[in-house]
Amino acid sequence: MTDRRLAVAAWESLFRAQHEVLQEIRDDFGDDDLTQAEYDVLLTVTRGEGHAARLRDVTANMLISQPSVSRLVDRMVARGLISKCPDPHDGRGAIVRATDEGLLAFRRVATTHARSIAERMSVLSDAELTELQGLTTKLRGTA
Repeated sequence: MTDRRLAVAAWESLFRAQHEVLQEIRDDFGDDDLTQAEYDVLLTVTRGEGHAARLRDVTANMLISQPSVSRLVDRMVARGLISKCPDPHDGRGAIVRATDEGLLAFRRVATTHARSIAERMSVLSDAELTELQGLTTKLRGTA
């Protein structure tokens, strides 16, 4: 059995570290046309074949509710960042695809964001980063 006090202290440290890091890198989205949520949508979409993804995969990767993702996607379609069409393999589903404008905005923010993340995480060695990735993957239950 895990030591309860140690488990709580480790959790609190992880939670506070995440909060502080997110506060610091939040500024990556301040001067651009993309919000952090829009960036997250485009991150999932741009990783897909043809810069497209099923809406349910976008929703699964987001940390907000399905109705909120649907509204966000609709706003992004209206802004010309992504397009949305019916999924030919799932009559109830949809496919979202990054537009040229969405790809440009994503790449512009991704460069700055990756630099901020790398700078913030540079307090850890490569071995520590590998260990951190393994530990957080294990915590998420996807090891």
